Amino acid sequence: MVASLRVGIAGLGTVGAEVVRLIETQARMLSERSGRGVRVVAVTARSRAKKRSLDLRGIDWARSPLALANDPGIDCFVELMGGAGEPALSAIEAALKSGKSVVTANKALIARHGIRLAKAAEKHGGALNYEAAVGAAIPVIKTLREGLSGTGVNRVYGILNGTCNYILTRMEQEGLSFAECLKDAQRLGYAEANPSFDVDGHDTAQKLAILASLAFGTRIAQSAVYVEGISSITPEDLRAAEELGYRVKLLGVAVRTAKGIEQRVHPTMVPKSSSIAQVMGVTNAVTIDGEGIPPITLVGPGAGGAATASAVVADIADVARGIRAKPFGRPVDRLRDTTKAPMERHEGGYYIRLMARDHAGTAATIATRLAEQKISLESIVQRHPEADAANGAAKKGAPVPVILITYATAEDAVYRALEAVQRDKVISGRPQVIRIEKN
Repeated sequence: MVASLRVGIAGLGTVGAEVVRLIETQARMLSERSGRGVRVVAVTARSRAKKRSLDLRGIDWARSPLALANDPGIDCFVELMGGAGEPALSAIEAALKSGKSVVTANKALIARHGIRLAKAAEKHGGALNYEAAVGAAIPVIKTLREGLSGTGVNRVYGILNGTCNYILTRMEQEGLSFAECLKDAQRLGYAEANPSFDVDGHDTAQKLAILASLAFGTRIAQSAVYVEGISSITPEDLRAAEELGYRVKLLGVAVRTAKGIEQRVHPTMVPKSSSIAQVMGVTNAVTIDGEGIPPITLVGPGAGGAATASAVVADIADVARGIRAKPFGRPVDRLRDTTKAPMERHEGGYYIRLMARDHAGTAATIATRLAEQKISLESIVQRHPEADAANGAAKKGAPVPVILITYATAEDAVYRALEAVQRDKVISGRPQVIRIEKN
């Protein structure tokens, strides 16, 4: 009879506690699927005295994560503490160097030190599994690393942050401002007290860097990701998107181009007919464009204790089965370096909203500046100012919102044209520019 897999868990927060419960309640199913039992034999956390709704009788308590990682009584070290550095980094390295397998949900650590840890896993023969680090219960890591190992990937993109998707959904559906929706997201627990990591796009960037490595065989480089958040999006932009057949999402996009791998995070207009546009609220989604196959879209809960724990336990089950996939789908020495692709070289369609001064010649000036940069327009929408409540007439001289949708063009051309328009003083305020991602 094969001995049970002995698991040690560092971190007993929402996810860690749920992992302990799942392994206990799903013990029979795990044994049947893995061909051996799975048992939690040791744990550690910042506070042993903290009250937890867990029965930890019969489970050893390690004095520190490092002590647990070096414990010869465990076969699999599960890191659920979080953080891009210590103590998680040293503990995982110690576990790998002692020949143990490691399971983690730590996206920050993988994005920053994933290559270093993958080398240790390869050298010492253990697994390094991190499905829960991107998309929680959505099995996108296994899909890219194993399910599509025989398919070339041209583009991977998705909604990778539920907080931002929730805010944009509420803004669209209820016409609320970004600030109002953010405050509500904080009240409901979808956003942190300091929400900048989410709403400024950095959480998405970490996840995208991991996906790009798996998709294109590159070394993880979060510094190679262009990042822009959602705080500039207004209800006016969302109403315009609706009328034009689009929806605004914060997307992480990694795409193979003739100039290299482009990695970017920014608010994006996507056609309402696309699968990704249907994903609302806190749900996440990832679309993979592979050679010779239609796009594959994976949708599901991208965060939360239960969803994240389910992915962690699935990774533990793979360890129990004896699966030892290369952490990034290829040997580390086969991964290529990547550099940050300048966004000014990006090519695509653009949504541009201008507040045009209501003077003769304004439209002609704008058209001339766009033509000078060889920018072709797919559509132009001019909105008249709200009628004056007193006399029903438009307020004379008030700036007029003008919305432009361009055909594919270079980003630097768009900004050169807009800088010229601003110098001409035919618009007020800063133009709003949102990139468009086609199907």
